[in-house]
Amino acid sequence: MEHLKIGFIGGGNMARSLVGGLLMTGWSGDRIRVCEPDAEKRDYFEQQFGVRVSSDNPPAVHGNDVIVLAVKPQVLREALRPVLTDFQKYRPLVVSIVAGARERDIQRWLGGEAAIVRAMPNTPALVGSGATGLYANAFANEQQREVAESLMRSVGATVWLNEEAMLDVVTALSGSGPAYFMYFMEALEQAAVGHGLAPDTARLLTLETCLGAAKLAIKSNETLPELRRHVTSPGGTTEWALRVMDEAGLPDIIQRAFAAAATRATEMADTLGDQS
Repeated sequence: MEHLKIGFIGGGNMARSLVGGLLMTGWSGDRIRVCEPDAEKRDYFEQQFGVRVSSDNPPAVHGNDVIVLAVKPQVLREALRPVLTDFQKYRPLVVSIVAGARERDIQRWLGGEAAIVRAMPNTPALVGSGATGLYANAFANEQQREVAESLMRSVGATVWLNEEAMLDVVTALSGSGPAYFMYFMEALEQAAVGHGLAPDTARLLTLETCLGAAKLAIKSNETLPELRRHVTSPGGTTEWALRVMDEAGLPDIIQRAFAAAATRATEMADTLGDQS
């Protein structure tokens, strides 16, 4: 992959994260081009990363092996119109991180027979700790799948999915998931402050506890229920707290919230495809 060239259509936060990840894994700036209409964003990429930049989109495709679609869903179709001719000529791999843009719609907008990998990263990718679900269509060969995986692994962990529909589930889990944990941490922090801890102390202990629990789970071979039981002494403080959560129906609340997010992800994809 040391000779591959990659072009980004869109220069938002996730594109910044991916470009930074690529450079850290050995890519040179002259093999990366970012196409972004905003001059301030172009200047950032050029000065911060030393990559090539363009104000229009065709250079993202011209002579490149991979193009990354990194624009907002509602502008994706228009962003692809200017690149159709070059795309049909060069046939690069398409990696889409556009939420809700289904493979069949991207395929239609590119004229068919495109090798497409859809990727659903999440915001912790901005700090190199992302979690990304990947789905490849039938036109993407094994080498192209490896390229897509390498790209997304530059900002965190990756998993492959056999069905595109599972990306809606990934959206509800890891895509929306950081907000769930932030919500829980916010409530935990507020509870600690309400019981007398200083706000800065409550924040530090909340964040470090969350980080430590995640690290412990990652490094352990035990399941989450097993790890939870290790902390839950019979008759102790943890057991009493968990009993309150169970009585309040927290597991059911989480199930219903997850289902709502997955359903909304499917609805948004349907709407995007119908409008374009």
